[in-house]
Amino acid sequence: MTRETATESGQLARVLARKDVLALAFGAMIGWGWIVLTGSWIQSAGSLGAITAFLIGGLIIVLVGLTYAELASAMPQVGGEHVYSYRALGHFASFLCTWAITLGYVSVVAFEAVALPTVVEHLFPGYAVGHLWTIADWDVQATWVAVGVAGSVLMMWVNYVGIRTAALVQKLVTLLILVVGIMFITGALFQGNAATMEPLFSVEQGVVGGIMMVIIMVPFMFVGFDVIPQAAEEINLPFREIGRVLMISVIMAVFWYSLIILGTALMLNPGQLAASSLAVPDAMQAVFQAPWAGNLMILAGIAGIVTSWNAFYVGGSRAIYALAHSGMLPAWLGKLHPRHRTPTNAILVMGVLSSIAPFFGRPALVWLVVAGGLGIVIAYLFVAVSFVVLRRRAPEMPRPFRVRHGKLVGSLSILLSLGLIALYMPGSPSALAPVEWLMFAGWMLIGLALYAWSRKRYGTAYSDRMMMRELAGADPYPGR
Repeated sequence: MTRETATESGQLARVLARKDVLALAFGAMIGWGWIVLTGSWIQSAGSLGAITAFLIGGLIIVLVGLTYAELASAMPQVGGEHVYSYRALGHFASFLCTWAITLGYVSVVAFEAVALPTVVEHLFPGYAVGHLWTIADWDVQATWVAVGVAGSVLMMWVNYVGIRTAALVQKLVTLLILVVGIMFITGALFQGNAATMEPLFSVEQGVVGGIMMVIIMVPFMFVGFDVIPQAAEEINLPFREIGRVLMISVIMAVFWYSLIILGTALMLNPGQLAASSLAVPDAMQAVFQAPWAGNLMILAGIAGIVTSWNAFYVGGSRAIYALAHSGMLPAWLGKLHPRHRTPTNAILVMGVLSSIAPFFGRPALVWLVVAGGLGIVIAYLFVAVSFVVLRRRAPEMPRPFRVRHGKLVGSLSILLSLGLIALYMPGSPSALAPVEWLMFAGWMLIGLALYAWSRKRYGTAYSDRMMMRELAGADPYPGR
C-alpha cells in the first residue's frame, strides 16, 4: 500500500464563523490556570509585579501574534506553523517547529485532565478515595484519577464527532466565563482596598526576579491564539479577517489576566493569599460576602477547563494531522473521519495522552506548564524567523493582513522569543527542573524517531510534493 492510499482522502469542513473563531482562541487562552495560579503569581512577584509580568509577556505575545496574523492570512492551510516554517525554512525545520508546538498542545490537554479533579475536590471535599501511590509527596487517589480520565474521554468524544459540536460548546462556555469575570472585576474595583495590594513587588525574589518567575508561565497561559492557524482550513472567513480575529483574541487575553490579578490583589491581603488554595474564588466570595459567589467562580473555572481542553484538542490534533498528511509522521495519524471530517486518530492519541496525566497526580500541573511552555516558545521563534525570511524571499506573496513595520516587528519577535527561551535554560532563576527536562527531551526524541521512520518509509520527495500542493491550494488527491 502506498502512502497516498494509506491516508484518508477528503478535506476538512470549512464551517467556523467569526464568533466561533474568537471563542476558540480566547477560550483557549483563559483556561483554568488563572483560577489555580493567580495567588502564586501575586506571591511570587507582588501584585503590581505580577501585572507587569503579564503586560510584558502579553506585549511579547502580541508581537509574535502579529507575525502569526500575517502568515495565517497569507497561508490559511491546516497546520499553521507547519506550513509557514516549511515554506521559509524547509522540511526538517517545519517538523521541529510543529512537533514543539504540539508538545504545548498536549501539555495543555494533559494539564486540564489534572486540573478538573483538583477543582471538583473544592466542590466536593473528601471525594478522593482509594490510594494508588504517592508522587512528589502527593497521594494519588483512584476516584481523583477517574474524574480526570472521564473528563478527557468526554472532551475527546466532543471533538471526535465534529468541529461544529466543539465550536458550539466553546461559545456557550466562553460566554459563562466572561459574565462571571465581569461580575468579579467590577465588584472588586468598587469593593476592594488598594492597601491589600502591598507589597507591589516581590521582597524575597526582588523586582526583576519575581517578575521573571511569573513571565516564565506567560507563554503557557497565552498559548491558544495559535489554534486559529491550526484550524485555518475550517474557518469560513475572508483571509484578512483571520488575522484580525487572532489579534483581537490576544489583546482580550492580556486584559483578562491583568484585570483578574488586579481584582484578586484588591480583595485579598498577603496573609489571605498565603492561606488560600484557590485565590480567585476566595476573592470573588469576598466581593459579594457570600459562599455562592466563590462557587460560581469555581464553575467559571470549570468552564475555563472545558474551553481550553476543547480548543487544544482542536489545535493539537490538527498539528499532528498536518505532519502525518505531509509524510512527516506515520500515515495512520493523517486519517479523516468519512462523515465527521475530523482527524480521528490524531484526536484519539491526544485523548490517550490526556488520560494518562491524572495518574501522576497534582504535581504534574507545574511540570506540564513549564515543559509545555518551552515547546511553545521554541515554535514562536520558528514562526518569527519564518516571518522575516518570507518578507525577504517572497515579497510578492499576497498578504491580506499585512503587518506594518514588518522588519522591526519580526526582529523584535525573534529577540523576545530568544529571551523567553533563555528563561528556561540552566542558570536562570526559572530554569527547568530535571523532571521537566526529562519530559521535554523524551517528547522530542519520540518525535525524531517517528520522523526518521516516516522519512525512510515515504521519502522526502513525497513530503515536498504534498506540501507544495498544500501551499498551492491544490487537492492533494486529484480524481478522488
